[in-house]
This record gives sequence, C-alpha cells and structure tokens, in this order.
Amino acid sequence: MTTTWSPDAPGVLRLPSGRTVRGRGLRRPLPGGPAPEYGVYLLGSPPPATAWDADWLRWPDFRLPKDRTAAAATLARVWTRSATERVEVACGGGRGRTGTALACLAVLDGVPQGEAVAYVRAHYDRHAVETPWQRRYVRGFQRPAGHPAAGHP
Repeated sequence: MTTTWSPDAPGVLRLPSGRTVRGRGLRRPLPGGPAPEYGVYLLGSPPPATAWDADWLRWPDFRLPKDRTAAAATLARVWTRSATERVEVACGGGRGRTGTALACLAVLDGVPQGEAVAYVRAHYDRHAVETPWQRRYVRGFQRPAGHPAAGHP
C-alpha cells in the first residue's frame, strides 16, 4: 500500500509520472493532515529535529547547494522514495531553494531541463526558483549515475 500525498493537498507537486512531493516553507506552520515519512531540508544551518526520517542539504538562502554531488544523490533518493512514501522538501520560505529542488525532481522524472522551472511554476508556485543562478542550476542538472530511466520506479 502506498502512502504518498494526495495530489490536491497543500503544497503538493504531482510529477508527470504521478509521484507526489510536498514543498513547503519552514517559517509557516506544519500543514494539517498526515506527517511526512521522509523530509529533505535545504538550509544554511542544520534544521530542527523531526519525528520522521530526514536529511539536511547545506543550501544557503538565495544560493545553490554547497555540495552539488550530495544534492544530486539526495534528490535522487527523494524521487525514489516519493513512489511509495510521503516525502517533503522544504526551505525557509518554500519558493527559491524548494522550487529549485522540485524542478530538479521534475528533471529526474523526465521533464526536459529547459522546461522544468516552468513546470514547477505552473504546478507548484508561480514564484518558485527565485534567482538566475537557480534557474541555470536546473538547466544544467544531470541525473546521477545509476538513476533509473524517468517515469520508472
């Protein structure tokens, strides 16, 4: 039995494959409903502890991940786990870093790199991916070695 997010729940992005990932801003209260089963937190300093499995990507506000290899591997893990679990990706405001990560997930899911930002803006938040360097990061984002073909669990 899968326990993924409902596609119409607040902050949930539905990828073309049908996988769902919740994006959110940590400065806002935790949304109602079920808790995540796995979360990735994109912050300049360690996030607060959670009751669920979580990873931290060191990613300062308005910037890019400090370790891009670790970011690609972590986002591949998010993509894989989102097939059967409630997974969330969050930063302080839920738009710049979160939108950038969600656009990279869209690339992993088969959306062309040049279309991924528009996809996330259309299906998650119209202000997602805030800076020119975040947009360039998405355009250059590559699947990590060994990542399965898009659309296949």
